[in-house]
Amino acid sequence: MSETSPTRSRPGGPPGGGRDTQGGPPGGGREGAVAGAGPVDTAWLVASVALLLAGIVAYYWFDTQHMAVRIAMVLGGLALGVVAFWMSAYGKAAWTFTTGSRVELRKMVWPTLPETRNITLIVFVFVLILGIFFWVIDWILAWGTRSLLGGGA
Repeated sequence: MSETSPTRSRPGGPPGGGRDTQGGPPGGGREGAVAGAGPVDTAWLVASVALLLAGIVAYYWFDTQHMAVRIAMVLGGLALGVVAFWMSAYGKAAWTFTTGSRVELRKMVWPTLPETRNITLIVFVFVLILGIFFWVIDWILAWGTRSLLGGGA
């Protein structure tokens, strides 16, 4: 088997040279698709959007009701929409992403207080220097323009 054979896998790559069993690109060409999501999950997603919209429509439809009732309708639609979203594979994938992000956030090395002060001071000084620089450039260009057009005193 030669090195250029399409069925030979690269080191660390998937078998078959990066193609799945159907011969398509890795992942089946469905970028961003949630694993295990089917028509029921799509229905949950549509239901979540519909519940949110129903709460918003109810807010305007029942405009004679007390404001607290109308706000409760929106919040109720939002709450039911969130519950419907979390019931789908999309909601479960979002929760998995959120928990993974929290784990990665804990791994982050945050700067110490003196480092934060020093960097902030550097940024302020740099902004001040650039402000003065652009003020001088603007003043020179305005002086030149007035001199050329005869509007200066």
